[in-house]
Amino acid sequence: MSSISAQGVVERASAELSKRINGLRGSKHHSAKGSVMERVTNVFCGSSNNPVTAPEKPSRLLPRGGGNSTSTTTTTSSATSKALSSHARQKQQAAVSRSFLQAHLTWDQLMAADWFLMKFFLYFNSSERCVLAQVCSLWRDVLYRSPRYWSGLVPVVQCRELRNFQQPERARLYASWVCRGFHTLGLMAASDEDALDLVSSFPLASKHVHSLSLKCSSITDRGLETLLDHLQSLFELELAGCNEITETGLWACLNPRIVSLTLTDCINVADEAVGAVAQLLPALYEFSLQAYHVTDAALCYFSPKQSNSLNILRLHSCWELTNHGVVNIVHSLPNLTVLSLSGCSKITDDGVELIAENLQKLRSLDLSWCPRITDAALEYIACDLNQLEELTLDRCVHVTDIGVGYISTMLSLSALYLRWCSQLRDFGLQHLCGMRNLQILSLAGCPLLTSSGLSSLIQLRHMRELELTNCPGASKELFDYLREHLPRCLVIE
Repeated sequence: MSSISAQGVVERASAELSKRINGLRGSKHHSAKGSVMERVTNVFCGSSNNPVTAPEKPSRLLPRGGGNSTSTTTTTSSATSKALSSHARQKQQAAVSRSFLQAHLTWDQLMAADWFLMKFFLYFNSSERCVLAQVCSLWRDVLYRSPRYWSGLVPVVQCRELRNFQQPERARLYASWVCRGFHTLGLMAASDEDALDLVSSFPLASKHVHSLSLKCSSITDRGLETLLDHLQSLFELELAGCNEITETGLWACLNPRIVSLTLTDCINVADEAVGAVAQLLPALYEFSLQAYHVTDAALCYFSPKQSNSLNILRLHSCWELTNHGVVNIVHSLPNLTVLSLSGCSKITDDGVELIAENLQKLRSLDLSWCPRITDAALEYIACDLNQLEELTLDRCVHVTDIGVGYISTMLSLSALYLRWCSQLRDFGLQHLCGMRNLQILSLAGCPLLTSSGLSSLIQLRHMRELELTNCPGASKELFDYLREHLPRCLVIE
């Protein structure tokens, strides 16, 4: 939300507009970063640093005299058009437009014209429109009329605050979501009572809400079942920090139409919850699970009927999983394209070998925080995963320059993350310099890299993002050098 209040936007923008229209252009700036008020003003007049001069009278409008006047006018017009630069023509057009608006519309009329506001609001991003919608009811109504003004935003409700609203106020809030085309809903600190109120106050949610996120909530199995019964168009569900949800509740309420499910930090989720997911969601495309008590036995529940649908599997911090669990994954889900075993600390090189041999459609593999992974695992990956585009090896402390050498032979790899790989040295960077398709590289926290080694990364001309935070060998001079030679690359220091 902008630092300037919504009520002050119109007054300050109007004052600035008046000064500029009358030729009284001030030099004071209200904010170095650009507030919503400045954006409003600049949409009309442009920056005050570039005053617009009055346009010259077009030669075709000059009075015609003798018989040669047509020829002379045409010649003059052609010469003038060629002489005007693109920038000058833009300034001329802007001046003409302002003269037209000043001659035909007052400020109040312009600010109340739907046709103008609908184009005017397109100059702002979705977050800034949240401020503009509070200026007046007219602006709010215009903004609420079209979902395109709100793309990329997700309404997140703090249920503790929502309880202070009267029922009609809550109903109006829900109606505004429908007007703005929101199909995703986030609920924080929700209880069973909040779930029941949502069902009664928001009947249109049954067909308008496609994605639901419940975080840090005390909602129980009964409340979750009530919600999911009501949301008949729901196909994405996230439960994070919902410690009252049990495996029994998941068996009771999971609906076959769900294609994306995330279960994170729910203390009652264990092997039986995975069984419910495998049995009840035949069309599941993406499954993300972070549960400390899930074991290898849970992955036995997956069967070949999920093999055609499940493409993305993320198992985060499942500390009890071993290579036996990997065996179950590769046999039941051979068509995976994204696999994350981040924080599965018992996985070893043998497990990675199974993955490389059996999951050759993988495009993204995350082995971060797997301390038993060594260079041997990277050799398996380089040999067999020919379609891999993204590899994450953060905190794999046994990876050395030899392993990076194996990885450098992967022509398809475009993103590589080596954060806090404490044995990586400059020699390994020489291997990376041969990866011409590499676009994203993270070397954050690698303590043995020197400024000399890092400077060689300028050979990666196609790099779009380079992360070097917490690298002792990175200096200000190095960052300047990299930015000079990699002008298209975002260098993160």
